[in-house]
Amino acid sequence: MWRYLKRLVIGKPLKTLDEGGQSLSRFKALALLSSDALSSVAYGTEQITTVLLAVAASGAAMWFQIPVAALVLVLLAAITLSYRMIIHAYPGGGGAYKVASTNWGQHTGLVAGGSLLVDYMLTVAVSVTAGTQAITSAIPALRGHVVPIAVIIVVLIMCLNLRGIRESAAFLTVPVYFFVVMIAIMIIVGLYNILTGHVEFQAPLAVGQSFGGMSVILFLRAFSSGSSSLTGVEAISNAVPNFKEPKPRNAAATLSIMALILAFFFAGITFLSYWYGIRPNHDVTVLAQIGIQTFGHGAFFYLLQLATAMILAVAANTGFSAFPMLAYNLAKDKFMPHMYMDKGDRLGYSNGIVSLAIGAIVLIAIFDGQTDKLIPLYAVGVFVPFTLSQSGMVKHWYRERGSYWIGKSMINALGAFISGALVIILFALRFDNVWPYLIIMPALIYMFLKIKGHYQKVARQLRLVSQEPIVRREYAGSTVIVLVSNVTRVTAGAIDYARSIGDYVVAMHVSFDTDPNKEHRTAKEFKSEFPDVRYVDIHSSYRSIAAPTLRFVDVIAKNSKERNYSTTIIIPQFTPKKGWQNILHNQTSLRLRTVLNTRDDLTISTYYYHLKE
Repeated sequence: MWRYLKRLVIGKPLKTLDEGGQSLSRFKALALLSSDALSSVAYGTEQITTVLLAVAASGAAMWFQIPVAALVLVLLAAITLSYRMIIHAYPGGGGAYKVASTNWGQHTGLVAGGSLLVDYMLTVAVSVTAGTQAITSAIPALRGHVVPIAVIIVVLIMCLNLRGIRESAAFLTVPVYFFVVMIAIMIIVGLYNILTGHVEFQAPLAVGQSFGGMSVILFLRAFSSGSSSLTGVEAISNAVPNFKEPKPRNAAATLSIMALILAFFFAGITFLSYWYGIRPNHDVTVLAQIGIQTFGHGAFFYLLQLATAMILAVAANTGFSAFPMLAYNLAKDKFMPHMYMDKGDRLGYSNGIVSLAIGAIVLIAIFDGQTDKLIPLYAVGVFVPFTLSQSGMVKHWYRERGSYWIGKSMINALGAFISGALVIILFALRFDNVWPYLIIMPALIYMFLKIKGHYQKVARQLRLVSQEPIVRREYAGSTVIVLVSNVTRVTAGAIDYARSIGDYVVAMHVSFDTDPNKEHRTAKEFKSEFPDVRYVDIHSSYRSIAAPTLRFVDVIAKNSKERNYSTTIIIPQFTPKKGWQNILHNQTSLRLRTVLNTRDDLTISTYYYHLKE
């Protein structure tokens, strides 16, 4: 049943040779990898105005959203140019992790990589919760069900990505380009209405007018909040291997297109918000209010809300595209489990996709689906790698000294300076929201180093060619212990197999106080069937099977070692015809294998007897 359900959800397996057909064109890559960055305009301006409204309840500070937005656009330009350089300099993917590791060393690279891993989980959580809020803005009856709706959306996007890059990209072209068209129409219509005098100036104060209460700190707080619109820009540099040839050229072009669209949308929405005098509302988003002012409550407004909800829901897909590639690069360097290097049936890194979905669902539950609580931590997770990668590129250009290296390093230095300043601002002004980063990152780096250390120890112990001579044992014989619960066909088959491989065979049974007569009958039946096999009955007063088994096996193994015999434990187990029937049976064999695996110089073997009906 599970196999058929899996095929229904993710489709038929693809051959390894089909991998070339999974590469992305610019058109599909823009939909797959830019949805997070483009969708952030739905809440970026709102984050700025929320901070400014807190400064002056009258809304007098609202005009400051214009210079704040201008500074955000300067940062966008620096980051875009920087990541174009990263794409060409490091075409193997990995983005900030690779740049920081190469230029600043292993530990700094792990800070960048760990930050991005958490950030991609936050990408999914923020995008989905923001999309859910767009849905509840249009349908107020759903406001009490934000978390369940968000979790369902995450699971659906996970299943879509498990079907492969090509299918998910084809599906995403509709919501992404629908959103692009609707936002473009809204901005153009809004600007046309302003220029033709159909909409009067409604802002409390004109740009440049002074009022009391504004400070540099509050300006910087608004800037740090508005910079959330730049999250997702780095995703393309992490996924360069997914593009069609020439990969770096196509990736860089896609990044530039995305940045131009993002800049136009962010600038247009911020200007309309200022001109209309929009104020944040807990029940209706800023973008929805702009839509009402521009379109009224007609069909175009509901199309805008539909487009916004769709792209915010699928914006999580940027995380699903970039997280598995980053996890792959970390696993390749032995900082994450090797399972993240394995490709699934549809040639995607399935383990990374599933891990990301689980992490995002946990975050949604912890933060109760509240976007504003997630965004500051989300921004830190982005701007720390921004700072490390762009400062790393300064070092890269100084080392390589190619053409125009001074100009390129200056661009990277500007991006690094602004990104680094943003990180400091976030910790200084939003510490209540971002303090978990100071716990998460050391824990992640510790985990990375422990995993790396484990793999190094394993490699050292398993390496065949080494300085030390390899000690090879020649056993004089073999002792085989068969664990017996009762006398059945499974037991008979296991005993016969033990005889074929062992010089000395012993059957071991653990008995309880519950029914002494039954235990005597079991011993009698065994001796009747196998008179030449030693049968040992170990009594357990506390109904434990594992502890008596371990004690007996230790004694036999010690005697075997003295005689230079190998020791093998055979655990008989029957397998039901249908997989679901396993839950109806005692999983004692599984528990015994788990405890016996802790013993050295033992071979654990399972004898399977397959039931026919």
